[in-house]
Amino acid sequence: MRSSYFPKPNDMPLLIDAHEDLAWNILSFGRDFSLSAHEIRQREIGTQIPTWNHGDCLLGWPDFQRGQVAVVFATLFATPARSREGSWEKLVYKNPDQAYDLYRRSLEAYYRLVDQKPDKFRLILNQADLKAVLNHWAQPLKISADPDAERPGHPVGLVVSMEGAESIRKLVELEEWWTDGLRMIGPAWAGNAFTGGTGEPGPLTHAGRELLETMSGLGFGLDISHMDPQAALQAIDAYGGVVYASHSNVARLVKDPDSNRHLTDAVIRSLIAKDGVIGLVPYNRFLKPGWTWNLLDGRSRVHLQDLVAQIDTVCQMAGDARHAAIGTDFEGGFGWLGVPEEIDTIADLQKIVPLLAEKGYTPEDIEAIFHSNWESILHRILPEK
Repeated sequence: MRSSYFPKPNDMPLLIDAHEDLAWNILSFGRDFSLSAHEIRQREIGTQIPTWNHGDCLLGWPDFQRGQVAVVFATLFATPARSREGSWEKLVYKNPDQAYDLYRRSLEAYYRLVDQKPDKFRLILNQADLKAVLNHWAQPLKISADPDAERPGHPVGLVVSMEGAESIRKLVELEEWWTDGLRMIGPAWAGNAFTGGTGEPGPLTHAGRELLETMSGLGFGLDISHMDPQAALQAIDAYGGVVYASHSNVARLVKDPDSNRHLTDAVIRSLIAKDGVIGLVPYNRFLKPGWTWNLLDGRSRVHLQDLVAQIDTVCQMAGDARHAAIGTDFEGGFGWLGVPEEIDTIADLQKIVPLLAEKGYTPEDIEAIFHSNWESILHRILPEK
């Protein structure tokens, strides 16, 4: 009799999540993602982690197993000093040299994770690595008869992505980053020398165009999430390589005229024309207009149907299901209180499968939204070996 703790392959679609801030949480809070989200929550009771924003973890290896989360785009991120939220925030930089040091520490955190937990996490550097991880997930698990034996599972593949490019001090360093495993770059978080960004509008700069040209030559994927819409349109048009939005929602559904964080219809159409993919974010502020943090009733106002509406809007604009996917941004500034009420951990994203089916999406469409669209992006970015 198989364990109900881990699903049998093909019970549910595999999921590729295009944005998780794992290293930031490992270095900031000491989180051990080999544990379950519930175990991490218990460990953090009474700590200084700000529950309203970052507490109540949503991720853990057992939850990845239950949710069929086979691959994650794992970020390198640190906060510009001007955006620091409080004294608890450790990864903060004032200049590119400090940013470089923090981003290198984040990359080292991923190497430590896969070295220490090779059965649970593996770096994906090339197509051979991706194939090996996905093949592992396609195999049935061998359940031990020993009740004390560790539950088996599949390794979660990590593709390293940079969020905010201020750690790139000189363009020549891009080759170093590529050699060391970085495969994707989002130039913006806030605005910087390369581009306008969230809360700090502006175009793609001359330095930004030089950055994109060098990135394209090396084969990096370009993530336009957090770029100001003007800069995003310029970047999509200029970039010679693969372009996508790892974690961004549809601006006209969010209806926040004061924010430049979300994707305008013009940016979405441009991405679709470039054969890009958009990872929609299950964060309440990005799903329900006017949602604010309310620890008493905030969860009762947002549902997974709101995430499905975001996915469906992209699919309707494209005329197919080839350009919509999921990028949770989990552990990147919100926890359990900031997600739709049906979600306890990332495993619960499987609950959108029947919601998509009710709207007429075929099993092939759902597979595309859950993983094959991101697989296509990865096959276009990753070297063969």
